[in-house]
Amino acid sequence: MKAMVYDRYGMTDVLTLKEVKIPVPRNNEVLVKVHAASVNSWDWDLLRGKPFVARIGGLLKPKYKILGADVAGRVEAIGRDVTHLLPGDEVFGDISWCGWGGFAEYVCVHENALSLKPSSMTFEQAAAIPQAAVLALQGLRDKGRIQEGQTVLINGAGGGVGTFGLQIAKLHGAEVTCVDSTGKLGMLEALGADYVIDYTHEDFVQKGKLYDLILDVVGNRSIFDYKRLLKTKGTYVMVGGPMSLISQILFLGPIISKMERKNMNILVHKPNKHDQNILQELFLDGTVRPVIDRRYSLSQVADAIQYLGEGNAKGKVVILGN
Repeated sequence: MKAMVYDRYGMTDVLTLKEVKIPVPRNNEVLVKVHAASVNSWDWDLLRGKPFVARIGGLLKPKYKILGADVAGRVEAIGRDVTHLLPGDEVFGDISWCGWGGFAEYVCVHENALSLKPSSMTFEQAAAIPQAAVLALQGLRDKGRIQEGQTVLINGAGGGVGTFGLQIAKLHGAEVTCVDSTGKLGMLEALGADYVIDYTHEDFVQKGKLYDLILDVVGNRSIFDYKRLLKTKGTYVMVGGPMSLISQILFLGPIISKMERKNMNILVHKPNKHDQNILQELFLDGTVRPVIDRRYSLSQVADAIQYLGEGNAKGKVVILGN
């Protein structure tokens, strides 16, 4: 089979399309023919080995040779202990907790990572959902405890997590302000944003508005800036950003919470089949839909990762299989 492989950290030039053996499923795994996969910021981080925490499990060279956490495809074979899936089933899921490998023609996946794909959902829509949508859901629901009528700010709203977060926040009856670059604002307004801020022309920290909840996808300001934007008893949730901000939240967050009653949180990525199924139901209801910006072939994975890594993506970037 063909797979996009890398054996050292670096930029996209370290990726090579190679012929490798089709994997054989272990007892609790299924072999999936990949019809679509999607690119996430984690792929960009693992490719470069930056921030340094991305090297956990592979200090000097990558632990996993094939990137790709979000997949959708058809089950081709099953291990002897698999009980919930059969050959021919159409499935999708976040496979980051059980081995990665989505940027390939086939991948072996633990059956518990996969949800059944409804027939009304395309493979590319299914591949766009798992990681980004689950992060948005968990950030708003679990860490943010979003409530109807709250004011919500999404920083970096134009990417995968942000576009899902906007839809989920509106579904909860929140007033949502989205921050991103000029070219993404029209899309965000079309998705239901109440207010948009172009960070290339305005400093959202200086606008003076306070929020009940901040979902931060990019982490490009200090903890003190975010604290200023929160109402008393408000909540900040960091989904992505640099180690410097993570350190600030870990060390200063508890002090801010105690002295100012403002909650500063970091969302830890937790792939979750139950949450995938919740998002599947929201898709079937027509209330939450993936925004797909560009589609690439397997041989173009390097271009796809570069496009996302440079911050250009409007929603999700998808890799199409055969």
